[in-house]
Amino acid sequence: MNPESAAANPPVHEPSAVGVGPFQGDWPTDPRLDPELLANGDRRNVVDRFRYWSMDAIVADLDQQRSSFHIAIENLSHDFNIGSIVRTANAFLAREIHIVGRRRWNRRGAMVTDRYQHVRHHADATELQEWADEARVPIIGLDNVPDAEPLETTDLPQTCLLFFGQEGPGLSPDAQGICEKTLSIAQFGSTRSINVGAAAAIAMHTWVRQHRA
Repeated sequence: MNPESAAANPPVHEPSAVGVGPFQGDWPTDPRLDPELLANGDRRNVVDRFRYWSMDAIVADLDQQRSSFHIAIENLSHDFNIGSIVRTANAFLAREIHIVGRRRWNRRGAMVTDRYQHVRHHADATELQEWADEARVPIIGLDNVPDAEPLETTDLPQTCLLFFGQEGPGLSPDAQGICEKTLSIAQFGSTRSINVGAAAAIAMHTWVRQHRA
């Protein structure tokens, strides 16, 4: 199966089922395709053009078109929002995802999207800063602290790292200390802050609108 034939003959979705069933027709020879998925069906949460592709083939294809922003998330209290942020980072194709703090993190909200991303761990904010300095990637914090600049009127660098804290407390003092600047999202209601997963989605989409849309 090549891209042209796949477009002409899109996978047939079975009623009330996620994905597609076993491949029908002449057995394809495309090396990107996974023989096990072809034989048993592909029920993964992937777009149709990646149906039956092996995971390695999908990652290799995504690597050719990744965005130039990175995402960093503090993992101090096993926040379930981390998985949601990772899923959004996959949707906008972040270059890399950086987990700062505990190595183990709550993957449930990621819906397996972390397998298609490059995830790097840093023991603390200092280690993240050392990586960013070496890679020459500016760190931009997202938090509604008093000295934060408005995201809505800020031009994000084309290459940057967007740093998010935990739900509730936000970025820790150590995390705030390594940020080149901190940005906040405009709010007009009574709540002190919006959900960190929602804030991350807004920030990433802001980068997309400025650099990729």
